[in-house]
Amino acid sequence: MQTKTKNNHIGRKISRIRELRGMKQETLAEELGISQQAVSNIENSEKVDDIKLEEIAKALGVSKESIENFSEDAIFNYFSNFYDNSTGQVYNSNCTFNPLDKVVELYERLVQAEKDKVTYLEKLLNK
Repeated sequence: MQTKTKNNHIGRKISRIRELRGMKQETLAEELGISQQAVSNIENSEKVDDIKLEEIAKALGVSKESIENFSEDAIFNYFSNFYDNSTGQVYNSNCTFNPLDKVVELYERLVQAEKDKVTYLEKLLNK
């Protein structure tokens, strides 16, 4: 039994990330200082040299590794973990902290900062 392995088509990954970012080929071409046709050729290429990939990653606002490791499945799994308003169901969000604890922590830090300011101002007044 043979299983077909997915190829690592960098051009398709670049194209998909560009589309997800809401960017047109023309815009990416302008960012890279090349023609739209050159971007099209890159997106049709299975491999892209490392230097060009770094430039593309920068223009897309992602890391080179993000492009190399991009997976449609990972994206869909990520977004499927959110609350779905249409069905009223909550999906597993894998939240590893209590948001309320973070709010309390922030509030305590703000209060402490204000206390520090008051102490500092009192020292200035007493001098």
